[in-house]
Amino acid sequence: MIRTVAVHGYRSIRDLTLELGGLDVVTGANGSGKSNLYRALRLLAGCADGSIVPAIARDGGLSSILWAGPERPSADVVAGRAPAQGTARREPISLRLGYASDELGYLVDLGVPIPCHSPFVNDPELKREQIFHGAVARPGSLLVDRRGPDIRVRDEQWRHLEQQVLPHQSVLAEVAGVEGAPEITAVRREILTWRFYDHFRTDPQAPARAPSMGTISPVLSHDGANLAAALVTIAFQGDQRGVDAAVEAAFPGSTLSTRDLPDGRVEAALSQPGLLRALAPAELSDGTLRYLLLVAALKTTRPPGLMVLNEPETSLHRDLLPALGDLIADASRSTQVLVVTHSPELIEALGRHGAVRHELTKDPGGTGVAGRGGLLDVPRWVWPGR
Repeated sequence: MIRTVAVHGYRSIRDLTLELGGLDVVTGANGSGKSNLYRALRLLAGCADGSIVPAIARDGGLSSILWAGPERPSADVVAGRAPAQGTARREPISLRLGYASDELGYLVDLGVPIPCHSPFVNDPELKREQIFHGAVARPGSLLVDRRGPDIRVRDEQWRHLEQQVLPHQSVLAEVAGVEGAPEITAVRREILTWRFYDHFRTDPQAPARAPSMGTISPVLSHDGANLAAALVTIAFQGDQRGVDAAVEAAFPGSTLSTRDLPDGRVEAALSQPGLLRALAPAELSDGTLRYLLLVAALKTTRPPGLMVLNEPETSLHRDLLPALGDLIADASRSTQVLVVTHSPELIEALGRHGAVRHELTKDPGGTGVAGRGGLLDVPRWVWPGR
């Protein structure tokens, strides 16, 4: 299980470390940094498949996602007694992301490239990567250490790998599978299981409203395009009773099924009391369709190491949120779940299941966590130098 996630230098987040349980809720006012935490975790996951640099480019480049405040806000700035002002930079420009789990931890430090004649001067570089065991990356707990192009791994002693990586490449994406570096492969495989769901499209042209090919689908796609196929897969090899119970809890008397189409595709169908025929996804309301998508996502037959849901309450009537809370809590028995939400009803529903609540706050010093009295309340974390 992931015990700690850490973000340094991402937009409103100057330095944030969260200690996680099996079921966590991140909440806070608008602008407190909830969405930034979600996006930062998605970037971290991009190290495993090599998509982190393109993802940063789509966001406008490194300069558009870096911490937006002064490098070291003074006590007066943090307290609101003085305005924020720019100062001469003392430390390298840096975006740092990491996590620690019961088994292995990983962190990455991204920065700007060294000035050269390359046409890609706006692409960030991965300056440092480390894989470690334990709660923090200490010299004695390091197993893999990448600095620039060079990679060291430790068995009984440190040794350098012959393979090097380019500045825009991650060791997880490029070196996994190399003999003598099993920790790289293990971390990559773990992160690749992580799953993120954020605001399913429900407009008339949404992929989730169309039938899907009838192929085995243990994982609901991020756009919900394989909704019907995922439901068929759950019925064939998963928790169909759980699906039925989740639908009954939200829409009493209703049943969710699938039907085969002549062209080999399958389509979801919701039967409701008082209606003479079942409704296809194209006919459902936004909230109903989004709830069914969450059912398919959370009842997956292939639970991930971590599932992150960003504002799953969107478009749902408040009466559905207790059922959604039960659905999420049930999923947390087989996978670690992190929910980002500002819904009091969903927070209350998850709280009844023992969810750990993290309320983010925003002040001139950056995103923080409510209730922390000082440094002793902050989970321990160590960022390496370059």
